[in-house]
Amino acid sequence: MAVIFFLILFPLAAALILLAVKNDTARGVVVIAASVVIGAASVLLAVQHYFSGDALYHIADEFINEIVEYAMTAIEVCLAVIVFALGIKHKKYLASALAAVQTPLMLWFERSTGRLIEVKNPLVVDNLTVIMTLIVGIVGTLICVYALGYMKDFQRHNHGAPDRRPWFFFLLFLFLAAMFGLVTSNNLVWMYFFWEITTLCSFFLIGFTKTPEAVNNSFRALIMNLLGGLGFALAIMVAGNWYQTLEISQLLAMAQQGIDMTVPVVLLSFAGIAKAAQMPFNSWLLGAMVAPTPTSALLHSSTMVKAGVFLIVKLSPLMGWNLGGFMVMMVGGITFLMASFAAVSQSNAKRVLAYSTVANLGLIVACAGVGTPAAAWAAVMLIIFHAVTKSLLFLCVGTAEHNIGSRDIEDMDGLFDRMPRLAALMTAGISAMFLAPFGMLVSKWAALQAVVVSGNLPLVLFVVFGSSVTLFYWGKWLGKMTAVMAGRENIQRQVHAEEWTALCALTALVVIACLTFPIYSDKIVVPYLMTAFPNAREGVALAVSSDNMWILVVMIALIILLPLMFFGKTKKKIVPIYMAGAGLGDDLSFTGAMQEKKEVSLRNWYMEGYFGEKKMNRIGVTAACVVLAITFSMLLGGML
Repeated sequence: MAVIFFLILFPLAAALILLAVKNDTARGVVVIAASVVIGAASVLLAVQHYFSGDALYHIADEFINEIVEYAMTAIEVCLAVIVFALGIKHKKYLASALAAVQTPLMLWFERSTGRLIEVKNPLVVDNLTVIMTLIVGIVGTLICVYALGYMKDFQRHNHGAPDRRPWFFFLLFLFLAAMFGLVTSNNLVWMYFFWEITTLCSFFLIGFTKTPEAVNNSFRALIMNLLGGLGFALAIMVAGNWYQTLEISQLLAMAQQGIDMTVPVVLLSFAGIAKAAQMPFNSWLLGAMVAPTPTSALLHSSTMVKAGVFLIVKLSPLMGWNLGGFMVMMVGGITFLMASFAAVSQSNAKRVLAYSTVANLGLIVACAGVGTPAAAWAAVMLIIFHAVTKSLLFLCVGTAEHNIGSRDIEDMDGLFDRMPRLAALMTAGISAMFLAPFGMLVSKWAALQAVVVSGNLPLVLFVVFGSSVTLFYWGKWLGKMTAVMAGRENIQRQVHAEEWTALCALTALVVIACLTFPIYSDKIVVPYLMTAFPNAREGVALAVSSDNMWILVVMIALIILLPLMFFGKTKKKIVPIYMAGAGLGDDLSFTGAMQEKKEVSLRNWYMEGYFGEKKMNRIGVTAACVVLAITFSMLLGGML
């Protein structure tokens, strides 16, 4: 339990120190040292858990319990006052109204019914907690290290603007502290507290530049997540008043005894859907693109959105062919399909990554909604692969943008000539997202098989077409970037050492995750499923057997090793490239009609008429709203 408190309190202490540090060198020392310590502590928690097994932790000292509860209450009130005041200041009255409703409700409950409910075990460490802790502790801290170099360029490009980097790094480490608290909480009230802190941190991070667009997008994120937070608060009240418990472990145990948990499951899943940026709430995550790249990587890979899918995966044993399962499956499936289609029409690399993130989160949510061990296995594996791979790609795009002056895929011609190392790392990330036999594709195959077995035909169609369309946007990007064009200046020497450190470390994590997934599947994921799903105690039937997993690993190793055979000089004759006309010798231009010099131009087809984001969002949001309306109307009908 000491390690858990350390993981929550140490990043908080580092955040407070960074708020006071103004010097670049001192900031670098604090960020790197804190990141190393946090990463080591997350690994220590994983090692302790491996030898001791799952554990629920009880705080015996009543005085400490009371201090924690009063501190959380005071902070909740302060956060509500801040949100209310900012909403009034910026004329975003819905944010103020939600804060004015949500916090008093929770305070009333905590001071009345909540005080009478004994929470025996407020903290928990199980295999899913360990996975999330490692993601936050390793991927999250690498993003913080990367931010050191990135924010130097950011500040230089915004010359004349006040240096607000101390505030930025304070928010990053506060975010990490809140995520550690969230994933280790068994007490719903504690989880809600950390949940709301991540909401407020994301609000400030998205609005960091204080431009009108940033402010509007930050309030959109705040309002949508407050709506989810209201659902979370109502779920806590239902759990306390109807079931006399505030512990997630107790809710799961009661459900296994046949007690109906429909209402809290639907409300908590609704909160998770909002936090995971599922339709109709996906616009907040797309709006986060205005923030500095480390914010995008942190929100989209290791923290904010993963909090939502973490909660839904926790509830997966209570889903399936019931009201909660129907809502989660259909919203996730619709989001996966429509966000995948929308990504096809995007040339902005960060928007491609954003829509891809929304889509992959939709697939994870849909798998959790199926409510079977095989589907949950696919969901957990997708969380792991998505966290390391997508964070790498977001950071690569940020570095490319600072050095080539654009984040548009169409401006990435000849990136292998201009920034060969960055292009190689980005290629590894893109390949891991959609090519066989890398982990993401294996997980998607497992998801498809689990969905087929579930018998949900609409969801099968969503997953089949959503998965197939990923080839379009990843293939276009990869082809554009890997086209070698001679005569381009190498500019990668301008990249900061901190950025290279984080990018290379994340690439190594991508490779390690792909090469070792049979191990952590057998040692971590499958044992968690056998505990979470009592009907799977005899074994978890997976879409990919252990033997086949090792065959895939051998294939991945060969894919990595074979290119090494082609390094070095060649004796083959190199001839000029034929470009539909007489080449001029530079492989960049040729003589066209009327002896006119023509520049080589390679352009992708984005099919905006078919897959324009406005059209895809309109269809997806409407369909998701219909699903939510049906769910809550049936829920209210059952309650009445």
